[in-house]
Amino acid sequence: MPDFPSLQPFGWSETWSALLPENTLPARVLRHDGATLRIATSDGPLSIRTPARQGPQPTVGDWLALEPAGGDAVAVLPRQSLLRRHDAHSGSGDQALAANVDIVLITCGLDRPVKPGRLDRSIALAADAGAVPMIVLSKAASAHPPDLDRMSSQHPGVAIAVTSALEGIGIDSLRNALAGTTAVLLGESGAGKSTLTNALLGRDEADTGAVRGDTKGRHTTTSRQLHVLDGGGVIIDTPGIRAVGLWTDPDAVDEAFSDIGAIATNCRFRDCQHDTEPGCAVREAIADGSLALSRHAAWRQLRREAASAGRRPPPSCAPPPASSAGAASPSRAPRNSARRVSAASLSRRRSAATRDYGRARARGTRRGRTGGARTRRRSATWSWRRCTPAAARTGR
Repeated sequence: MPDFPSLQPFGWSETWSALLPENTLPARVLRHDGATLRIATSDGPLSIRTPARQGPQPTVGDWLALEPAGGDAVAVLPRQSLLRRHDAHSGSGDQALAANVDIVLITCGLDRPVKPGRLDRSIALAADAGAVPMIVLSKAASAHPPDLDRMSSQHPGVAIAVTSALEGIGIDSLRNALAGTTAVLLGESGAGKSTLTNALLGRDEADTGAVRGDTKGRHTTTSRQLHVLDGGGVIIDTPGIRAVGLWTDPDAVDEAFSDIGAIATNCRFRDCQHDTEPGCAVREAIADGSLALSRHAAWRQLRREAASAGRRPPPSCAPPPASSAGAASPSRAPRNSARRVSAASLSRRRSAATRDYGRARARGTRRGRTGGARTRRRSATWSWRRCTPAAARTGR
């Protein structure tokens, strides 16, 4: 199997070489521009069409298998990790942020309040991806010194780096920590991710923009971009995200709150929910002050959110095969298949809806066009239309 030395700065190794199918060439996704992908190949950067949906869609950081002749992507190599969040645009499903990441740099600007809840969510996303979280406090030179002891107690076990890109504070130590890894910057707009990227690269490659007077950032970075660090390793700059929606399971939340898990090993019951059970070591830790009540409340809230997220199968798996012709798909079951309504029951509902509609019209006429009367008429009209066939409503 060829070594492809020109791809080693992008993270190519023997591990990926063993996963590459025969008679294909490797490439790593540098940027995703909708219909096209900017990739790094052994012959240099190249733009190709985004492959048709035949399994996981490529995202920044993915390794692809290309056809030697046409250069089209034929497969996405199995991912070692995937950073994702709940899709805020569609309201359902997940949004892939970066693939094959080792470190998640949770970037927070010190020119605005640092929110512990946002950090907890980001740490949970990193735990779900199988990556190591690291809190990066940017713009340290233009703000008051942060309370590192308090932040460390709020997020135990998570490394904290204090940086200021323009003054060069903490840049060298952070660059050394990222050597030989794939890191991704995660944070809201205006947190200084692109400026930090340029400082780590030692050159201006990422677009930067000024922050508004209310410390709200502008979306200067519009797409995720992978950059190669001179000291080894790669870093992925991402657009700012306003909401950190969880798309994970409770186990990843427990991993993000490993301190609570360590205390829970002393509970009397193995399935203790740390609520009202007798012999709960977590409740005892809250009572004696060794565990903050706010941290326990954050753990419970994120666990409930993760449990209600309704996770689908992992996105690295191929979609299920289409159902055969004439067979009913379980995901496309009829809307009322689980509940049969008799004709007599539907007739009674229709009569009641018609009566309520007439009463609402009469009340609206007597009382004038008030808001309450309009609301009642609209509600009754909706109920009457729902229970009455179209032919009966039109008189045909």
